[in-house]
Order: sequence, then C-alpha cells, then structure tokens
Amino acid sequence: MADHDEPQSPIENHGIIGDMRTAALVNDRGSVDFFCWPEFDSPSIFCSLLDTPEAGIFQLAPDLSNARRQQIYLPDTNVLQTRWLSDDAVVEVTDLLPIGDSEDDLPVLMRRVRMTIGSATFRMRCAVRHDYARAATTARQDGAHICFEAPGQPSLRLCADQPMTLDGNAAVAEFTLEQGQSAEFLLGGIDDPRLQDDVSAICLERTLAFWRGWIGQSTYRGRWREIVNRSALALKLLTSRKHGAILAAATFGLPETRGGERNWDYRYTWIRDASFTVYAFMRLGFVEEANAYMRWLRGRVSDCCDQPIKLNILYGLDGRLELPETELSHLSGFGNAQPVRIGNLAYQQVQLDIFGELMDAVYLVNKYGEAISHQGWKHTVDVVDQVCKVWQDKDVGIWEMRGDKQHFLHSRLMCWVAVDRAIRLAEKRSLPAPFARWDETRQAIYQDIWTNFWSEEHQHFVQRLGSTALDGSMLLMPLVRFVSARDPRWLSTLDAIEKSLVRDGMVYRYRNDDSPIDGLSGIGGSFAACSFWYVECLARAGRVEKAQLEFEQLLRYANPLGLYAEEFDSHGYHLGNTPQALTHLALISAASFLDRKLSGEKNHWQP
Repeated sequence: MADHDEPQSPIENHGIIGDMRTAALVNDRGSVDFFCWPEFDSPSIFCSLLDTPEAGIFQLAPDLSNARRQQIYLPDTNVLQTRWLSDDAVVEVTDLLPIGDSEDDLPVLMRRVRMTIGSATFRMRCAVRHDYARAATTARQDGAHICFEAPGQPSLRLCADQPMTLDGNAAVAEFTLEQGQSAEFLLGGIDDPRLQDDVSAICLERTLAFWRGWIGQSTYRGRWREIVNRSALALKLLTSRKHGAILAAATFGLPETRGGERNWDYRYTWIRDASFTVYAFMRLGFVEEANAYMRWLRGRVSDCCDQPIKLNILYGLDGRLELPETELSHLSGFGNAQPVRIGNLAYQQVQLDIFGELMDAVYLVNKYGEAISHQGWKHTVDVVDQVCKVWQDKDVGIWEMRGDKQHFLHSRLMCWVAVDRAIRLAEKRSLPAPFARWDETRQAIYQDIWTNFWSEEHQHFVQRLGSTALDGSMLLMPLVRFVSARDPRWLSTLDAIEKSLVRDGMVYRYRNDDSPIDGLSGIGGSFAACSFWYVECLARAGRVEKAQLEFEQLLRYANPLGLYAEEFDSHGYHLGNTPQALTHLALISAASFLDRKLSGEKNHWQP
C-alpha cells in the first residue's frame, strides 16, 4: 500500500487518462500523482510527481505488500486499469475521465476498485492542493462528501460509496472488500450534478464506446497495429476537443537531465509539430482530426495577418500568445531537478523553421483533406513572402537554444520547405502566386544549404554555419524531400550521425559537451522523436533490415502501456515530459513507411 510518504514514481511507471479537456497521470501503485484541473494547462490539484504527497495526491490501493502490480488499458481505449496480484487476492482499480456530453462539461475523475479474487483492506487518501500547491486548500465534510476549497480557486467535491473522514485537509477512508465487491470514488466540480446521480456505469460504458468507436476508424492494418493504435489514442487524448489543437505533452517540469535544469512546460501546442500531426492523422484515416488541427492553425495565421508576419513558436490551446514563465521554487522537482517551470518563454523566440512546418501542413491538408479557401490562400501568400525576406536571418533553431542566435541548417531547410510547398500547392490548385520570385528564393536556399552547410573535409552536413557539429534534426532532410534518401552525401551524413549521435538506436539531438551553444549546463537525454526519424531514414536508404531491428529495439523502450516521454537516458528509461506527442507522431510515420518497405508496397502516400 502506498502510504503518506509515497516516493516519486519513475516517469515510465505511469499511465495517462483524459477527456480531451485535461489529463491525469496514474502510477502503478494506484496513485494519481499529476492532475491539472479543469483544463490541460490549468494549475495542478495533484502534483506529487514533482514533489511529495504534500503537493497533492489521490492514493487508492489495497494492503497487499507482496503483490505484483500491472497496468493495462482496457482494449482500444484510454480507460486505465491498475492490477494487484498476490497469492490470495487479485484487485483491479479502473481509472478514467469520462467523455462528457459537451466540450464544456467539467472533468470528473472516476476511480472504481473491484475485488476479483479473495479479500483485501483498502486505504484511500485524497489530498487536493490547489494552484500548484501554492494555495491554502481546506477540506470540509459536507454530509457523506468531502469538499476542497481555496481562495480564488475552483472548488471540488469528492463523492464515494464508502464512508470518508478528514485527516487534516485530506479525505481518507479505510474499507474491506470481499470477492465480487467494488467501491467507487468520484472527484469533480463542487456543483457537478453527475456526482450526485448514479450515472457512473453509464459514463464508463459511454467512454469505452467513444474510444473504441474512434480508434475503429483507423485504416492502419500493418504489423505494428497495437503500438500504432496506442500512439493514435495518446494523440487523441492530447487533442483539445474544443479547439482542435494538440498538446506537446500532458505535463510540465519533468527533467530532460536527471537533477538538471532542463525542465520545461509542454502543456501547449507547437507549430513545429504541425506537419507531423497532420501526416499522422491523415495516414491513419483520421481526416476530421487533421482538418480540425488545420483550422486551428489557420486561426493563428489569420490573427497575425498584419505585416510583418509574426508567428509564435507555440501557443496556448485557446490560441493565446503570451505564456510567461514562472519558477515554482516551493516544489522540489522530479528527482530534485530544479527549477520547476510553468509557462514557456520560447514564445518570445524567433524560429524560422515554423514557416516550413506550417506550409507542409497546409499542403498535406489540401492534398488529402479540406481545400484551402480564398482568404486562406491570401494568408499563405503573406507567409511565404515573409519567408522570402527573412530566410537568411539568424534564429534559435528547432531546439529552442537559449544561447546566441545562429544560422542553423534546419531553419534553412524548413524555409526551403515553406516555399517549395507553396509553389506545389499553387501549381496543383492553379492559384495565383509570384512564381518567379518564389522559385528564385527556393533555388537560393537550396544552393545556400549545399554550399555553406556541407563540410567537404568531414563529408557531412553541419548543424550551423561555421561549425562541424552534427544534429539530429538533419534526419528530416530526406523526410521532407530536400535530398534523396540514397544520395551519397546524405548517406555519408547518415553514417556520421550514427557514429556521433546514435547509441543503441537512441539518437541525441546534438552534443553539448565541448560547445554549450544552448546556454544550459549538462546534456539532455537522447531524443525519442529523432530515434524514430532515424529508423525511417534507414528504411528510405534501403537499409530495411537494420531499420526493423532498430525499430523493434525502440519499441522495447516504451513503458508497459506503450507510451513514450520526450527522451531516454543511457539505460533507456524515460526523461522529460510525458506522453510526448512528437514521439508518437514520429513512431506512426516510421511504422507506416517501414511497413510498406517490408511488404514491398509502392509508397503512394507522400507529400
């Protein structure tokens, strides 16, 4: 039984539940140790993952000290089940955030425990701590219920079919269940009528039906169907039902370096991920999700149509521009990694690559989804004209370096993509465009990359002007069709990346040992998305057997539920915020392409 002093669980020992408005992490000891309410990016009410149980936790577990613990998802859903197996007892705790009738329904956390074999005593402790554990939360008894309140914060109510009492400002319960018996706990808004009505069984069935109905639309029939579908379900869970945007990850503050300072808030949506999102959803047959995300992206372009074009790197799910960064100094951090940050100052940075990712997404949706409108094309022309003006500028690059601005290869590459996709789209749809000027820019960027970012001495492309460093983002060069996947210079670069950045299939973004260009100490773990890009590059280069082996190895680094965080440490354990959308997007892309190569199918689905 997890007690009041429950230690932090490893990142990979978590499942996620959600209702497309918010999400919660549940560890394999039966504790909800991360939960922001009522929105994805609202302040947390449970945050023991980044501190101790005093930062908020919802513990529910049997007193079976020697039991084996497992977590599974009910098939084809985001409904999580944590199980305890001992010699004399088997227990199941089912956790979910029911899908509401409306996108405006407040989230309800539903926890159901069932004794399937034998008997056991259970202990429950629910300690809500409002506003990232900064507010003074008070718990009070209200009949059979417990209410949690704090000045200026939304109040919550905990209902249960077991007697509860107060222990300080936490709700506690101790009860015994015999075989076949069950208990239930519901946490939601203080006035939510669903907490008063006996609707939990209906909510569970409707939620199961929703997830199964949605994933049943997937057109993927390849050999990695289970992990691809799990990735799709994770992406859908991270998608805002109201706005159509998708989070980079569900969490904030989880470190990229153990005990280090690389601790960011990823509860926002990045333009960088746009084309990967559209590709993944389209490739799996989820056209409406791709279209909805694209409508959200178009809103961002519409909002910045005054010259000069100003696209943010990232936005709040509701499209807000400013995401001021705050350090939560009262939280000790995951594994004592400090500071714990909320907000993200990257919104102030300049990243030229976002134009390419935006235009790649526009192109893909027009090819496989909704056709662009007249107004949408006008905005597109404005964006590409801006690219023609700024492509030679310095920026911070795809990895949001907090050091000096540089001339980065990836930024040049994606500026080329922006102009290239716009020209292709205009030609395909017979849209008016300054073709001569755009093509002149496209050719200039092409020549600049081949002339200034190729090292004849080292026989590989370089991360930035004046450097000989390599970068994991180079793996996108053949994926965006800038260079042939079998071009000798690219293959030489791929070999150099393998020698310098790849460790057992895990790919680092860059090496920071000798030249700390990112302005931060230490070095992050290997980047999971780069690792899957590497697999796809191998497959496209014709190294299919090696690609399959590396892919299978990467699958073993998933957590037991098939989820991935942002990075891996040297042992393959998870680092960074979780689950990471970009990782699952890259996995879907690699699995889809590798499937076709192994099946000998001609690839018809390419930009």
